[in-house]
Amino acid sequence: MGLVLFPGDGDNSSPDVSWSYSGFAAFRRRLAETEGFVLAEMWGFGGERPWSEVSTALEPLLDHPDVGGDDLSPADCASILVRLETITDQWVQEGGDQLLRQQIEDARQLAGVLRHCIEEDVPLVFL
Repeated sequence: MGLVLFPGDGDNSSPDVSWSYSGFAAFRRRLAETEGFVLAEMWGFGGERPWSEVSTALEPLLDHPDVGGDDLSPADCASILVRLETITDQWVQEGGDQLLRQQIEDARQLAGVLRHCIEEDVPLVFL
């Protein structure tokens, strides 16, 4: 069992990206660490730190339930995409273990889905 992020365009041939729940959790933890904070310290992830104390374009992705919750707007997708591509480039420069290489691939797939949402002006759906 896992989750899928996909464009809300009703087209089954649109790109999507999927993770196991643990894989998505690890992906978000690494994104948060790259942004300079620990996800487990944040409200909604076991901590008490409010999201108003961090500043990241990735907040709509990071502070979102694994399943359900509101769809992310094309505007959210655009801000996430810019930052995600920058982080992905940084991760590539770092090199690293197999997990990081998988997360780079996941980030690239997610970027493709975000790009599609922006181009088609449709929301990103979590399922």
